[in-house]
This record gives sequence, structure tokens and C-alpha cells, in this order.
Amino acid sequence: MSNLNITLLDYGMANLLNVARAFEHCGATVKIVDNVESVASADRLVVPGVGAFEQVLNEIRSRHFDEAIRNFCKSSKPLMGICVGMQMLFEGSEEFGTHAGLGVMPGTVREVPKLTVDGLAQRVPHIGWSHLVEPEYGRDWGSTLLKPFVGQNPAFYFVHSFSAQPEKPEDRLADCMYGGHRICAAVQRDNVVATQFHPERSGEAGLTLIREFLKW
Repeated sequence: MSNLNITLLDYGMANLLNVARAFEHCGATVKIVDNVESVASADRLVVPGVGAFEQVLNEIRSRHFDEAIRNFCKSSKPLMGICVGMQMLFEGSEEFGTHAGLGVMPGTVREVPKLTVDGLAQRVPHIGWSHLVEPEYGRDWGSTLLKPFVGQNPAFYFVHSFSAQPEKPEDRLADCMYGGHRICAAVQRDNVVATQFHPERSGEAGLTLIREFLKW
């Protein structure tokens, strides 16, 4: 049965209203919270994010959300990270220096390549619609939140200059292609799923993903 109670984390650096509206459009009841106690008691947690990695993590730590998010990830309750909300789950980032992440998943956040595989200049940040593809090792979407898209390559909306490079292939849920490079577009481990793209800005495909999260 779908669980329609969503807790949306407010740490001062995210587009909360668009995310809330997307979940509400899918029938969810959204509670925006800015305290650790509400994170611990949440049924389902959504962690969005925009901006530079270091600034986001500074806000997370200053509000003591770092341990709260780690503890939630260790529970059996579903968590969704969006954009920088995905990147923060990794061990660190190379954006404007070297900065530690939450360490929920092994791997590092690195800059999107400025050259295509053919050596041509390409725009960074990567902005716009890109189609998802299965990772090279062939993870089966049928048992994941992407199961409605089995046999398809749905398009989602991206805005980012850096992307996660998971150390463990089994954490990698989906890629997109940019200039011939594989960019990690989504990860999933146990009760934790996260997307580099913005489901709240991705039309019907994004809403489909949100509906699957509400069933998860």
C-alpha cells in the first residue's frame, strides 16, 4: 500500500516548493521540517538540494542533519535524495576543493567532463533533458523504482556541473550519456534512492518516479 506521508527536509538550500508540489500532485501529504527530531520520526524522507557541495554540507552539519540523515539511511524507511541531495550521500566531492560528504555510499563527486569523447568542447553545466540508460553492468530495473521504464529510455531534466562516481557498481541505478560519457544519473542501495536529475521538473516521467517512491 502506498504511504503518502512525506517529510521534506528544509536546511535552507533547496527548491522546496516545486518538490512539495510534485509530491502533492501525486497524492502525498508533505510536511516540510527543519529540525532533527522530525527527521527521526519521518515515515519517508526527501532530501533535495541546489548549490555548491561545500555550502550545502556546511548547512547540513550546522543544523546537525548529518547524523540524522545517516541514521535514517540505516533504517528500513525510504529516503530519496535529489541533485545535491544525491551527491551529499557520497564520501566526498572535488567541487571547489576537496570536501567530505556523508559517506553513506562509497564514491566521489567529480566535475562533468568539459570535452566530449571525441575531444570537442561541451557545455558545463549539463543543462536540459537527457535519456536514462541502464548501467554498463546491466542492473535490472524491474526490481527498482525505475520498473515502469523497463524497455524504455525515459528523459529527465538535469542541471549540474558535478556528478557522483559510485565506487560500487551495484549502487549505480541509471546513467545518462553526455558527450559520449556515461554520467551517473541515479543510485539505489537498500532503502535509499537518489537522482542527479530533478523529478519535480521532469514532467510525467518525474511524476511516475515519485509515484513509485510513494509505493516503495
